[in-house]
Amino acid sequence: MTDEETGRMFRLAYVPGVTPAKWVNVWTERMPGVPVTLVAVPAAEAVGLLRNGDADAGFVRLPVDRDGLSVIPLYVETTVVMVPKDHAVTAADEVTIADLADEEVFHPLDDTVEWTARPGLPAFTRPATTADAVELVAAGTGLLLVPLSLARLHHRRDLTYRPVSDAPQSQVALAWPTDATTDLVEDFIGIVRGRTANSSRGRTPASPAKKPAQRQAQKPVQNGSGRRAVPAGRKKKGHRPR
Repeated sequence: MTDEETGRMFRLAYVPGVTPAKWVNVWTERMPGVPVTLVAVPAAEAVGLLRNGDADAGFVRLPVDRDGLSVIPLYVETTVVMVPKDHAVTAADEVTIADLADEEVFHPLDDTVEWTARPGLPAFTRPATTADAVELVAAGTGLLLVPLSLARLHHRRDLTYRPVSDAPQSQVALAWPTDATTDLVEDFIGIVRGRTANSSRGRTPASPAKKPAQRQAQKPVQNGSGRRAVPAGRKKKGHRPR
């Protein structure tokens, strides 16, 4: 950790349904001096939050306007239909969009699934949020299609869900302002991508100081007879004449 990072914090935004705990836990182990501030944000407001500099990075749902952003797609979620527990849909393990053709389906303003053609029949209203739509489903006035994580987030005892096999899927991604790709952002990217703390693809560690070369003592060279060779410039002692 550099001196510049000491006392700093990393602000991480996330949209409903995304659970950042596993990545935050790794960060806490590796970067104990840089706390994480989690910022919960509605899906429709996540990009604006990043562009305004109110978070360093964030988990968003694609598609988003990528202008000025760097984006790493992470995983895709199954789309499910939320229904009352006594609804006919629950008789099957999974359904298709055609199975919902005669059903009234809510399309909340914060819908995170990109539809080319909306499923079912238009419901009597467009709820402002997914949470509002869930309340209307519980009241028996229509159905709702959402990513699996949102169905789990809005779990109720009187509701259940089934996968919709041919529905578009929602994709979660990590995004951050390209012009604000700091060392801390790079560290978090490495964690999300599963790099180890010592990975060469992460930030470049400081080069260790080189140790001064040690002079090795020269071993005396032996001649073929096994005796030590006489250093140059020295003469062999001759026998004294008697």
